[in-house]
Amino acid sequence: MQFKPLFGLLAGLALIGNAAQAAKIELIVDYPYPDVFNSVHEEIAKRFTQKFPDYTVKFRAPTPEYEAAAQQALRHAVTRQLADVSYQGLNRQRVFVDRNIAVDLTPFIKAEKDWDKSGYSPALMSLGQVNGKQAGIGFSLSTPIVYYNMDLLERAGVKADALPKTWDDIIAAADKSRAANAGTNGLHYDWEITGNWLWQAMVFSKGGRMLDPSETKVAFDDAIGRESIAQMGRMVEHGTMQNLKYKDATQLFVTGKLAVLSSSTSRLSTIEKQIGGKFKMVTGFFPTYGESARVPAGGNVAMMFTKDPERQKAAWEYIKFATGPEGATLMTKATGYFPANTLPVDDPAQLKGYYDANPNQYTAVRQLPWLTGWYAFPGENGLKITDVINDHLQTVFDKSAKPDAALEAMTRDVQKLLK
Repeated sequence: MQFKPLFGLLAGLALIGNAAQAAKIELIVDYPYPDVFNSVHEEIAKRFTQKFPDYTVKFRAPTPEYEAAAQQALRHAVTRQLADVSYQGLNRQRVFVDRNIAVDLTPFIKAEKDWDKSGYSPALMSLGQVNGKQAGIGFSLSTPIVYYNMDLLERAGVKADALPKTWDDIIAAADKSRAANAGTNGLHYDWEITGNWLWQAMVFSKGGRMLDPSETKVAFDDAIGRESIAQMGRMVEHGTMQNLKYKDATQLFVTGKLAVLSSSTSRLSTIEKQIGGKFKMVTGFFPTYGESARVPAGGNVAMMFTKDPERQKAAWEYIKFATGPEGATLMTKATGYFPANTLPVDDPAQLKGYYDANPNQYTAVRQLPWLTGWYAFPGENGLKITDVINDHLQTVFDKSAKPDAALEAMTRDVQKLLK
């Protein structure tokens, strides 16, 4: 009989242990671009679980890029396997709002004390807003920029403090570099990235738009659109740019065989590591034209997909941590992206002084006054439209179609998908 209290105590402890175990939530998280983000997400998850020991984080195998991430999530919505938190491209949020997959984060934000002091500026928050809902919170942001090999260009008379300001000037500088440096290439424009981001960038930088205000008619077939695709045609017209995949072009650039590369600032850390000390590289603004000029934000947001209230609490804490000062600092230092949170920029323990020591990364931040949203095409065919634009741009860069003919065909095919 004297053992009963002991058995009772052990049983009680077991119940407490089971309750604690039951309270522990394993968050399921997915994200794209493993080559850029694997180490970042692992470190963020490690620090998050140290701060919140009742939660753990399990990552799904990452997808190679934004389009694959969106397609995977749409499949998981059908099979009821959605992640609790999903990192999606800025221009892919709309599809999840339209299908009622994304959880509106507005109620969570309103429940926060002093949210206005948390470093989430209205301008940066707007990048995660779709149709009146806060669909996502910015995690990593980028802009298109231009990378210059100054060793090659200085031999052609181009100085780092007087970089070309227009695409025609960039083409001319790249051609001068080819002439001054035998066996090298001139320019590569990373038009393939996410299918249509740099098409949007070219059009927006001249004050144009993708669709009309009603979103029922193509608008990139106007004078600005015609000049934009003609500009792309001039890149390849005289061999300044070769018909190369990004992987091959960047290999030429990091080995000192390409003078100019235009792509996302997200590529910066990888490119700098690959260059090492082989040559001097500087970054410059993406060319803009006129007062209406804009450059589209790239990057991704953290979205909440779980509808379970308890899992939502955990997911919200994770989203705040990943996009907040600590997560933003980790992400910025490990990649070429800039944060969607302003607090670490002025904190000596985080990013204050970091951009002074890394001026190439600061180029994208300096472009913030021109920042605009990454346009998401509406309707069931939104993803298909991206593929169509990509296919028609290919014909410009491989010279199988004249730029004006490519634009006409692109306009026709996109218009059909809008209907």
